[in-house]
Amino acid sequence: MDVYYNPNGIGDVLIVPIKQGDRHHIKKDTFGKVVKITDEQNGALLGYNIFDAASQLSLAETGKITLTEELAASIQDVFSQNGLQEAFDVDLTPKFVVGFVKEKQPHENADKLSVCQVDTGDETLQIVCGAPNIDKEQKVVVAKVGAVMPSGMEIKPTKLRGVDSFGMICSQKELGLPNAPKEKGIYVLDDDYQVGQIFEF
Repeated sequence: MDVYYNPNGIGDVLIVPIKQGDRHHIKKDTFGKVVKITDEQNGALLGYNIFDAASQLSLAETGKITLTEELAASIQDVFSQNGLQEAFDVDLTPKFVVGFVKEKQPHENADKLSVCQVDTGDETLQIVCGAPNIDKEQKVVVAKVGAVMPSGMEIKPTKLRGVDSFGMICSQKELGLPNAPKEKGIYVLDDDYQVGQIFEF
């Protein structure tokens, strides 16, 4: 999970996105210097904004910051200091990892889709993929369920033409990588990458 701190562009505020929501149905509750953002229709937690972040947190980096256990504990302390009495309970497991395509089968209901079994180190995920260059025995970048893509899209369990899919095999363009090829296709990694390792981008 990533948080964002851009003091030059946005100001001294740490943005903690939890989930996507409809911007027209956002509710904001202020607790001192912490703003809790929820969906006013269903009450789902969307995120937090922590103002005067530099004086409340030790932030050595700017831009996209990977949330660590240490930073999460500090955010929990900030909640308490500002009167927000709730647990900052987030999933810190990596969401973008290197996967290995163990199997590739044609989708029974769609000619251009493949059903893949992908080893991500700690589990094997079934992922439906429409890339023309997907094949077995490739190392690929997997966005696991809960990942938020650079576009803002959240990866959720889904069914594609009736087949369960748990994650996404990513292209360079979807990852927002510079000089990404215009041709459709997933990003095939070389053998230097280890299955299960965090993919940094």
